[in-house]
Amino acid sequence: MDDDGTRGVRGSSADRVPGPALPPPPTAPPRVPAPAAGPDPAATPVEQRPTRPGPASPAEQPVPGAPVDAWLRTPRPPQEPGVWRYGYTPPPPEEPEGVSNRSLLVGALISLLSALLLWSLWRNGYLPYRLVPLKLFTPGEWWNPGTSGGPRTIEGSDALTVYEAILFGLLAYGCGRIGNFSELFRRHVADRGQPFLALAAAAAAGLTQLLVWKEALPVVRPVLVLVASVAGGEIYQSQTVVNVIYAVIAAAVLHPFARLGRWRELIAARRGTAAPAPDGTAVAPAAATSADQWPELRTAGWTDAADTLTAEVRTGRMNDVDVARLRHAWALATRRPDRLAPLAEAVLRTGGAAALHPSGHRDLPRRGARHDVLTGQVRIGRCADDPHNPYVRRGTGLALEPALLGTSLLAVGPPGAGKTARLIRPVVEALALRALAGQAAVLAVGGAGAPLGPDDAFDVVVRLGHPGSAHDIDLYGGTTDPDEAAAVLAEGLVGDVGSLDSRRAATVLAQLLGPYRAAHGHFPSVPELRELLDGTPAALAGLRASLEAAGHHAMLRELDARSRQAGGPGDPAPALADRVALLDRPAFTGFFATGPDARPFSLRAVGQHPLRVRVDLPERGHAEASRLLTRLLLAQFTAITAARTDTTLFACLVLDDATHAVTAETVRGIRRLRSVNAGAVLALRTVDDVPETLHTPLLGAVGCTAAFSGITTWDGKRFAEAWGKEWVETREVAQHTVFADQPFTRALHALRKLVTGKAVTTDAVTVRQVERERWSASELAYAVPAGHAVLSLTTVQGEHAPPLLVHLDG
Repeated sequence: MDDDGTRGVRGSSADRVPGPALPPPPTAPPRVPAPAAGPDPAATPVEQRPTRPGPASPAEQPVPGAPVDAWLRTPRPPQEPGVWRYGYTPPPPEEPEGVSNRSLLVGALISLLSALLLWSLWRNGYLPYRLVPLKLFTPGEWWNPGTSGGPRTIEGSDALTVYEAILFGLLAYGCGRIGNFSELFRRHVADRGQPFLALAAAAAAGLTQLLVWKEALPVVRPVLVLVASVAGGEIYQSQTVVNVIYAVIAAAVLHPFARLGRWRELIAARRGTAAPAPDGTAVAPAAATSADQWPELRTAGWTDAADTLTAEVRTGRMNDVDVARLRHAWALATRRPDRLAPLAEAVLRTGGAAALHPSGHRDLPRRGARHDVLTGQVRIGRCADDPHNPYVRRGTGLALEPALLGTSLLAVGPPGAGKTARLIRPVVEALALRALAGQAAVLAVGGAGAPLGPDDAFDVVVRLGHPGSAHDIDLYGGTTDPDEAAAVLAEGLVGDVGSLDSRRAATVLAQLLGPYRAAHGHFPSVPELRELLDGTPAALAGLRASLEAAGHHAMLRELDARSRQAGGPGDPAPALADRVALLDRPAFTGFFATGPDARPFSLRAVGQHPLRVRVDLPERGHAEASRLLTRLLLAQFTAITAARTDTTLFACLVLDDATHAVTAETVRGIRRLRSVNAGAVLALRTVDDVPETLHTPLLGAVGCTAAFSGITTWDGKRFAEAWGKEWVETREVAQHTVFADQPFTRALHALRKLVTGKAVTTDAVTVRQVERERWSASELAYAVPAGHAVLSLTTVQGEHAPPLLVHLDG
């Protein structure tokens, strides 16, 4: 690492991007990396549908190693907040609730038996006036006298044959409609898929052919009669013509069964000429667009650069991060026309390696979640098929993106609920990929050993309390203003002490930090600050002497004011000294240096450069110190991001454990993050890890909330109140049994009970609109399955998504 003459000192300045020296551009950019082997959900190329019928599931990230141009052309239609947009296909219309299988089967059987009875009565002449409609449209000499007289001539017999065929067709159609045979076929045959569908259709076709040629079904004779009436009876003198007619009849009978059984699709799939999606998946076709042609460059006139990038994409020398990075670089260059020519020249010279991240990396070493770098989305799960979820969201992927994280996210769940593995790490991974594309900066804070990602996935790794740490943390946030440094440091030290006023604590610190910086040119180290807060005479006398020698009279007045207030009632200096003592431990020796040669890492760099930073806290041996540092980093982050002027870079702070880190001031700072293109992700074991007075302000400050399985009813009550209520339509049905007195009525009721399985009743229905909680406290505590969470999302533009039950597979 280039240490700029500070070899052996941890850290980096705020205006310089820390990280390893730039390696030479790789000769072959990596493709979309393949996930590790095993039952990792990221290895699945397409999203699985829910077990119950529901909306079509969207397509997933392309198979690892697939061409980037196909990934680039895949449509990403705008959708509601949180919808995984990559290859999204809209769900089919919601189907009404169908009848039970028993009612369906009994109804079909009764309809079939009724049709057979009616046809038998017709064929045996038990139905009166059955020939009257036919005699009205045919000559009278064809028929015997009377309404029941049969045919007298051959023409009458032929007309009767055709007439019976027409009536049989109408009877079969009516039987199918009344018996709902189409729903029976779809539910019990078509939904079982191939090859059962094809085999069932083939069996039905064979049975129908047998009945047709045995003349149990009136098909062959009516066709022969119609052909003879049109072409003349002499046509049957040719055996070839007869064979052709028979073949046409057989093909006509087979055709509907071939369509129902989808024989053509099955044969094509067997031959390999078509590749239908596996059962339960839906792959959206790539849109016929020119996204891989880089139209933005061609529109601006840089055709050569566009051709170079198109060739890089199609030959596989670029990955998804390269595409996102170069698109973002071009968008920034269009705002500064003087940068267009250098960027185009770099593209012509290095291709997809142009505008590299300062680390020289073009991808993460490995990915554990599914990402769409073009939109910045990371898929963390799938909306469950649950009545709480709207129909259009059931089975769709749920993803997070900067537009959602910009409103900040609060995740609450007990240990083992999956907050880190299924939510925090995918979010950190997505932000790291976005940082490689030059669009974001991420600061991930967690305990030592927390699975936030490997070391080589970050530019800066700070291991506080570890002797081998290459970086340090600046307690003062990289500022040179004593008042600003005192305000942030006071919030980190005693912001969680309700009996202390953080403003008074900031005043005490400013009365010491200002004079010390004026005398020495830098802020005091941890041991020196502790001595000053304890009021050690030697330390105060030495500081006074330095100020008098340098002529800093204003700072002498500050020091005198501190001396007068020391030891008074309500003096926060002892509490501050006790908190600073938590950092003045042998394990932190060498950390938090402030001298002229010390250059610790400052969070101010996170707001200026696309950095990937991870801070490991010593939670096991120094739990209180870790909480203090977490609180300090949160206070620094909110203060620094709110003060920056260039907000084009999205900055995000991710706290794997925000226990006792939230204060009243940081809640106000979190509320301001969405207006400066920044956000925070906070994970808590319970809401009670935050002071009770801050429960409502914190839930109101964040736009996205997640309640994991296993939370208590007390936590569930707070989420239920935060998510509010909705109007729902309720139906109250009062059933009264109907008792029949007449024998015929009792027989009808008995038949109805046989069909439905229920007694005959009359229903008194009352429909009302009532207001109910979207999720009650009891449902959140006991109805959320393991591996699931209920998420409510809000974008920075103010769009809302209702609380959704999500199966997390991040």
